[in-house]
Amino acid sequence: MLKIPEYMKAVVLMGPDKLEVRDMKVPVPGPVDVLIKVESCALCGSDTGLIHKPFPGQPPYGEFIIGHEYSGTVAALGETVDEFAVGDRVTVEAHNGCGRCRNCRLGNYTGCLNYGHPEKGHRANGFTTNGGNAQYVINHINTVHKIADNVSFDEASLATNLGCVLYGFETLGGFIAGDTIVIVGPGPLGLSAVQAARALGAGKIILLGTRDSRLKVAENTGADIIVNTKKQDPMEVIMRETGGKGCDIAIEASGSEAGLGLSIKSTKRMGKVLLLAFPHKPFPADFEDLALNNKHIFTVRGEGWANVGRAAVFLNKGIVDLKPLITHTFPLAKINEAFDTFNNRIDGAIKVITKPQE
Repeated sequence: MLKIPEYMKAVVLMGPDKLEVRDMKVPVPGPVDVLIKVESCALCGSDTGLIHKPFPGQPPYGEFIIGHEYSGTVAALGETVDEFAVGDRVTVEAHNGCGRCRNCRLGNYTGCLNYGHPEKGHRANGFTTNGGNAQYVINHINTVHKIADNVSFDEASLATNLGCVLYGFETLGGFIAGDTIVIVGPGPLGLSAVQAARALGAGKIILLGTRDSRLKVAENTGADIIVNTKKQDPMEVIMRETGGKGCDIAIEASGSEAGLGLSIKSTKRMGKVLLLAFPHKPFPADFEDLALNNKHIFTVRGEGWANVGRAAVFLNKGIVDLKPLITHTFPLAKINEAFDTFNNRIDGAIKVITKPQE
């Protein structure tokens, strides 16, 4: 058993856009939990959103520890836990459903009907329960996955990102071998999607973006064609590469209105559009194009259907390499500088990591 301190450093949301590193009590694992000593925690656009404006079910200001993409070592076990051992290297997924509503019973725990009600068993660490921008965090065993010794904690903290992408592909139908894939947005989700699409046998991958720094990173992730949409007409490229038909699948990973419009326009008849990113305000879409051409839009919330476990396998076996996405690391004490770097994409920031133990 590792020596567990009584108090820890943690990033607490004190008010809109106000974060403080505070001393908090180390949480105690329940019967089906593990206590994780956090080694790496990645910042995400969802963090930025909930820091600015509370998400549904979010704990009160002054109590809520942010962060949902993290990895570390098991430090203590709940009284019934025999699936893990102290010292195991692990990564996590954010969502654990209540297990009692119909959606959870069908395996759709990221769409739990008791979302935001911990008294009924629901947890979403970093959203409705305390997360991993802290030295210690508790996780239900269903949300914890072992990682191999060859996988760094920094890379393992991106498993949730990759799990979201894999969940998206499974939602589309799960079989993309030979398909032409257009990915809009070379951010963390888009770059992870490139690697996942390559691993799953995509025939041709076309990545679209506006930032040369991020498109440069994409050169080593498996994209066949990379287009800076400020310099080339993306539709001209897509139609040329698909014989005028359009792509089989378009993945919107930019969260922009233009990105969704381009995703819809670029797909062939009966094509599929997957939203991995989304804006936080309503905006128009071309439903005539969707309806007349029998196109389909799919959305995903989080990293459902056990896909973080699959992501861990991808990392453990070296099927994907997420290390190029990691551009900056900061100690926990510099959390505000870390978010400034992430939000403003300073020095080409893609994934920014905090190190709670430093």
